Amino acid sequence: MRPESTTAAIAARRRQTEDKLSRVATAIGQLRRERGHLTIRGIAQRAGVSTTFLYENADARALVKNAVADSRSRCDHLAQQQHEQIEATWRERALNAEAELTRTQKEVLAQRRQIGELMGQIRDFDQMVPGESVQALVTENTSLKHRVQQLTQEHRTLQERLEGARSNLRFADKRIAALEAQILELQ
Repeated sequence: MRPESTTAAIAARRRQTEDKLSRVATAIGQLRRERGHLTIRGIAQRAGVSTTFLYENADARALVKNAVADSRSRCDHLAQQQHEQIEATWRERALNAEAELTRTQKEVLAQRRQIGELMGQIRDFDQMVPGESVQALVTENTSLKHRVQQLTQEHRTLQERLEGARSNLRFADKRIAALEAQILELQ
């Protein structure tokens, strides 16, 4: 073989390698813009090169390694942000439900006290007042009892909501833990 043909073959080989490296860099850039999942196989397919080239060529291997590491750190960061946002949302819902439950319990207690006072007044009036006043007090007492029933029902509903919010929070925590485990497996 002649030396100039060897030199030409080496130069052609270098041009091919540089062309492949250029396509790999372009493919990585496209996948990043498309927010695609950066894998060796995906980059090789997009660039039109073999995975063997990506493993054997030091420059290609470095490009892919840096791109995959950058992609993982971005995914980890996004997963962490989503986890924090979900946790804050559920925590806020649970706190709101608990505050509403506390408010309702106080309202029910106040209504019960008022009913007790009115019942005492009815007994007092029964002894002192003619039948018409007693009928008005009985009607008011009935409406107050109805209001207590409504508040008791609201109390139950809010308690059920609180239990639901707590259950959702437990489910979200389990789901987040599963997603974190998946992320760790991918690394």
